[in-house]
Amino acid sequence: MTRQTRSRLAPLTAASAARAVASAFLFAGWVSAVVAAEPTAPPEAIVLKAAHVFESTGPALKDGGIVVVRGDRIVSVGGTAPPGARVIDLGDATLLPGFIDAHTHLTLEFEKDYYHFVYNRLMRFPAEQALYGALYARRTLEAGFTTVRNVGAQDFVDIGLRNAINAGVTVGPRMLTAAHGIGSPGGHFDNYAYPPDRVKPWGPIEGICSGPEACREAVRYQMKWGADVIKIAPSGGVLSESDPVDVPQLTPEELAAIVSEAHKWNRKVAAHCHGDTAARLAIAAGVDSIEHGSFLTEDTLKIMKARGVYLIPTRMAVYWVNKMADTFPPQIAAKARAAAAAHGNMFKAALRLGVPIALGTDAGVYPHGMNAMEFGLMTELGMSPAAALLAGTRDAAKLLGVDGSVGTLQAGKLADIVAVPGNVLSDIHATEHPIFVMHLGSVVVQKAGH
Repeated sequence: MTRQTRSRLAPLTAASAARAVASAFLFAGWVSAVVAAEPTAPPEAIVLKAAHVFESTGPALKDGGIVVVRGDRIVSVGGTAPPGARVIDLGDATLLPGFIDAHTHLTLEFEKDYYHFVYNRLMRFPAEQALYGALYARRTLEAGFTTVRNVGAQDFVDIGLRNAINAGVTVGPRMLTAAHGIGSPGGHFDNYAYPPDRVKPWGPIEGICSGPEACREAVRYQMKWGADVIKIAPSGGVLSESDPVDVPQLTPEELAAIVSEAHKWNRKVAAHCHGDTAARLAIAAGVDSIEHGSFLTEDTLKIMKARGVYLIPTRMAVYWVNKMADTFPPQIAAKARAAAAAHGNMFKAALRLGVPIALGTDAGVYPHGMNAMEFGLMTELGMSPAAALLAGTRDAAKLLGVDGSVGTLQAGKLADIVAVPGNVLSDIHATEHPIFVMHLGSVVVQKAGH
């Protein structure tokens, strides 16, 4: 080929290539338009049938019924099955809304050897801990808990776990999460008493603060990185070594700064409180819930009722830590036994006075997946089975602010549905053995024979 021939052909070749590219784009756009114009087939209708239905709109149990699901939503409760629907007949079982645990720690789990637990937790890289969190999240969902409020984790691992679940990267319940808990230096949420020249002391990013402005900063940091709720420690705790369980750990000024900042951002505040004085201070500051509440007096419980402050009793944590007390260091064991001795009477008083109660278990203090034992532990102290179920569905949804989407079996709500064997009001412990779990319209658990 001569130089003249190449010079004549080059422009023609470039022009041809440009036309070809343009044609390809036009063709691709036409194909996309045709595909978009084609109607999308509606999702398959699924009909769930069972001998009983507990809708959680009130205390009544209905005999015989169906729940119709299409996509990720409940279409109807009751009525007849639409033609062509896939029917899942669960037989002698009770259909309920997915359970809600308002107090979990999905990114950790205590071990029998306390110091081995401390070593393992602190030595795991965040990525490693996230994998454990994914395992615990799956166990929680398979136990029938389709929504949880995760109240505290290190290294923002809980934020990452929530985001991964939302993106469909891993399987787990819907999570509202707090990132780091907000507390005082040396208090329940602070790091262990390592020499400060060897382990860097925590500050506001890790939720540890002194003074109103530092505490306001700590709240802002948690919200900056994605916290849905703010968790605080106005009182000491059981499973921390150095602090008394019932002593106030945040000042009124610090509490006011924390709560006001959180509420400005439309975040609720959950207050870890065993001690009565600390709870009074937290309630005065405007917190939305008191977690644990071991030593609350009747006067404080009356204030909670008047102001609509929820009690999250975490009976499961009280039961488990007291059961395992001999495995803990002596100072922790003593606090565990003191809290357990007082907690039952406090809970009975709260029931008698009509304090609003939502189910929360402190999952992670005990092995994940056992959350439903909370229902039975509450009824053992006088709560009716229906009230316990409402606390773990409708009422917990109200506290979390998600009652528009979950918490009851109603048309338009998200299809988070659990089935347990038999009549759940006759045997509340049936909640511990779900035979069917659906989350967002997808079947997560379906036991053989159902």
